[in-house]
Amino acid sequence: MTPRHYFQLSTAAAVATIALKTLAWWLTGSLGLASDALESFVNLAGASFALWMITIAHLPADEDHPFGHTKAEYFSSGFEGLLILGAALAILWAAAGRLATPEPLESIGLGLAVSVAASAINLGVALAMRRAAVRHRSISLEGGARHLMADVWTSVGVITGIALVALTGWLQLDALVAMAVGLHILREGWQLVRASAHGLMDSALSAADQALIERTLSTLSTGELRFANLRTRRAGSRQFAYVDVRVPPGWTVQQAHDECDRIEQAVAAALPGTVVFTHPEPAAPEAPAGPAVNAR
Repeated sequence: MTPRHYFQLSTAAAVATIALKTLAWWLTGSLGLASDALESFVNLAGASFALWMITIAHLPADEDHPFGHTKAEYFSSGFEGLLILGAALAILWAAAGRLATPEPLESIGLGLAVSVAASAINLGVALAMRRAAVRHRSISLEGGARHLMADVWTSVGVITGIALVALTGWLQLDALVAMAVGLHILREGWQLVRASAHGLMDSALSAADQALIERTLSTLSTGELRFANLRTRRAGSRQFAYVDVRVPPGWTVQQAHDECDRIEQAVAAALPGTVVFTHPEPAAPEAPAGPAVNAR
């Protein structure tokens, strides 16, 4: 499946969970379940926007975008993060009012059963998207998976809180659960916005990926050939590495070109999906040994 297919699946799941969670809210009158339903609306908006951005990200490079359109994925992650922040603030505002004037809940057992069914759908889609995010190196899929998992944990907290309301009769607990939900997804939204901003500013590859590139270069290094100034960056699902290649001053242009091609192929094979750029430079000649100094 392509990333586009996963967002189509996420969109369908969002529609189903909106219907189920809205039904659970209508049955019980719980603000906690209402906040859970509101987050599913955010899921739907985020998945729809991500589907659009994924389509743009996979457009081929053109004259105006010679490195492709893969950074469009970061707009998807940032947009979803902003939606989560807005939903969190709305939940906190409503919960503050309900805390002051609590209301009794109805049909709690049936409402919780419906909410559990909705959470099971989200959990299955979230796990599938998390695996796909690693496979496709997609921040959009990662953002969607994190949001769905946040929704699952939110639902677990809400279900637990509503069950405690039924057991204890303490109605204010419903509002407190909604506040906890709001604070939790507030944190999740901030992390998504932060990750999107880092990506748009050309963040480096992970430490593990950079270490792999360095190990590959070290196996290619010889007495004549050395490397310097390794730089990396990530743009959506694409990765780039830049490195200076120090070659002997006496080499021909053809020799340096052939060696750079070999280096680029070796690094790309070690870290698939990485575009490698090399820049040949003449190595500085080693300084001759100085005259011996006789100790007196």
